[in-house]
Amino acid sequence: MTVVAERTTALDVGVGRAVERLFSLQHPDGWWKGELESNATMIAEHLFLLHFLGLRDPETDRLLANELLARRRADGTWSIWFEGPADLSVTVEAYTALKVAGVDAGDDTRDYIRLSGGVAKTRIFTRAFLALLGQWPWRRLAHVPVELILLPANGPLSVYDFACWARQTMVSLSVVEALQPVRPTAIDLGEIGGRRTAPSRPPALSSLRRHAVNVAERWVRERQEADGSWGGIQPPWVWSLVMLAALGHGPEDETFARGLAGWERFMVRDGDRLRPEACQSPIWDTALAVLALRAAGVPADDARLQAAGEWLLREEVTVRGDWAIRRPDLQAGGWAFEFENDLYPDVDDTAVVALALRELGRGDAAVTRGLDWMVGMQSRSGGWGAFDADNEALWLYNLPICDFGKVTDEPSADVTGHALEVLGREEGYEKTVASGTEWLLAEQERDGSWFGRWGVNHLYGTGAAVPALEACGLPPEHPAIRRAVAWLDSVQQPSGGFGEDIRSYSDPDWRGRGTATPSQTAWALLAYISGGAAESLSARRAAEYLLEVQRPDGDWDEQHFTGTGFPLDFMIRYHLYRLTFPLLALGRLRERLTA
Repeated sequence: MTVVAERTTALDVGVGRAVERLFSLQHPDGWWKGELESNATMIAEHLFLLHFLGLRDPETDRLLANELLARRRADGTWSIWFEGPADLSVTVEAYTALKVAGVDAGDDTRDYIRLSGGVAKTRIFTRAFLALLGQWPWRRLAHVPVELILLPANGPLSVYDFACWARQTMVSLSVVEALQPVRPTAIDLGEIGGRRTAPSRPPALSSLRRHAVNVAERWVRERQEADGSWGGIQPPWVWSLVMLAALGHGPEDETFARGLAGWERFMVRDGDRLRPEACQSPIWDTALAVLALRAAGVPADDARLQAAGEWLLREEVTVRGDWAIRRPDLQAGGWAFEFENDLYPDVDDTAVVALALRELGRGDAAVTRGLDWMVGMQSRSGGWGAFDADNEALWLYNLPICDFGKVTDEPSADVTGHALEVLGREEGYEKTVASGTEWLLAEQERDGSWFGRWGVNHLYGTGAAVPALEACGLPPEHPAIRRAVAWLDSVQQPSGGFGEDIRSYSDPDWRGRGTATPSQTAWALLAYISGGAAESLSARRAAEYLLEVQRPDGDWDEQHFTGTGFPLDFMIRYHLYRLTFPLLALGRLRERLTA
């Protein structure tokens, strides 16, 4: 038996098990959705929301407290990601939530908070939630002026300079800060530097400010999605509910009631624990599952894949959203990330869904609309951001209100790579592909890698860039591809696996270094395959690693966070990444070896 035959036999077994496992997770309606796990902030802030809305109950308090305790580190602190360092803001929120629920987090937690500067050193969102609970003065926050909503969209400063996720959060938060509501708790955070406040009369608002509040309220209401969410994500959703409550609205208000009901659908009950998802990713997960299963050799006419394709087609975005502010003449199209997020489609999902539908041989008209929309969303530089075009007001990071992570949506190598991977295979987009390729090549790091905005980190960026360059016609001998393959070789671990610590976002020494994970190993293997190195020893070792650590049920284990919301500040563990990406990589490898 030849070496290639031995490898493909082993691949057959591993791929077959993974295919069976992935199909077992498909919803009867055709879609896939893995949990999108984040950190203790989501859990604590859910309790804060329930308290402010007057909706707490002892059982929910207990379940949330159990989840917080399960995530506490041995030293009494909480981190933003698995095995990450202690984070002050997350720890303060977790400590406060436990105290509200009647649980003492302990002296270790208090000591860490005090030694780190206390409540005063936490981010703006943490102190805003504490202000709602009467544990911090509203006047001691850097406020988002609600009058910002009145500034013209094309002026030197407007809400549209912020990325969509920050924009929606800022508008609702600005109303709350103008009204300064307080629903006090019985606790006192004086031991960690909190400043207890009592409810007071609402501040007197000038006529201009009252007008701005009314405009902002209308703006927020107009952007509620069909599922009751705002942007399909926790920050604007929670603050929009708080805003409506602060304005005196409750369950009798249709917008409020729909928002609260929708948020309840994001709760994950895990035994004796409860946690909310910050977001849900069914369109993304479904498109990746289709690509993985097709790469694994599942026929396009398989009824289960056709059901997935039919569901994806029903999810096409057909209405205009905030993206049209910068692109007023562009027709609607594309796909979003969540079940219902029609106002905020994104380039990443549109590209991957288009690839998936092409694999299934269906939806030509929808794919064309999506690709045309995606082409129209290309930034002037030649690259693509996720949700908006030319969203590059980097000076915003100098504002004191922008201390919580990413607030802009400038082009990134991974989003641009996914866009080019589909456009490079199509006819009629040559000019767009040329400018996009030029941008992507210019973004390559000196070490040969690419930065990963939405996944950790240079392994993700490189795993997106190299397949894109191949799709755009660059040969394996191209210097950029050779440099990328050489970089991967330099960071491959003795086990054959790949891993990259989240600290690489701030420390270049961590690029390509960290605990090996299935998803990150798969990204490296995808780059090897597209980089003409499918038959290399490095690719073989990566594949053998994936097959060796595969579980008997066809899945993989992965506790580390390899998804990115805001680099360093909000990290994500996509529970399906550990399955879809290894299956995609192993399937593509088998295709190349047997071609």
